[in-house]
Formats: sequence, structure tokens, C-alpha cells
Amino acid sequence: MEKLIEILEDIRPDVDFDNAENLIESGSLDSFDIALLVENISEKYGVEIKVEDIVPSNFSSVETIKNLIDSYL
Repeated sequence: MEKLIEILEDIRPDVDFDNAENLIESGSLDSFDIALLVENISEKYGVEIKVEDIVPSNFSSVETIKNLIDSYL
């Protein structure tokens, strides 16, 4: 989880990801941020996120993003 938060903080250093509620609805992450996040996840975790998995519900919180990554590991 720590590695994921580091990736997120590199993309959006202005967001408190430890306490953020809904990253999409709050505007903490936009589509460009998600594209960067998917790229970074691929590099850091060695997984390729499928296009059909790039949906708001998979990126709404640190926990949902971690669950998505875990589903590929």
C-alpha cells in the first residue's frame, strides 16, 4: 500500500490520499491522472491494467486501486 500511495503522491502531491474519500467524485483524480497512474502501476508492479478495468469504481479510493492491482498479482 505504501508504494501505491507514493505513486499517487507523485502524481498529485496536493491530495491527502490517506484520508481522501472518493478520489473521482471529489476531483482529486481526473482522467489524465488515472492514465498516469495506470502507467506507473504497470512499471512499478509489473501488471498491465486492462482497458475494461479502467472504470471510476476501481479508482475511487486507495483501497479500490490496491484491490485492482491485487487482482492482477
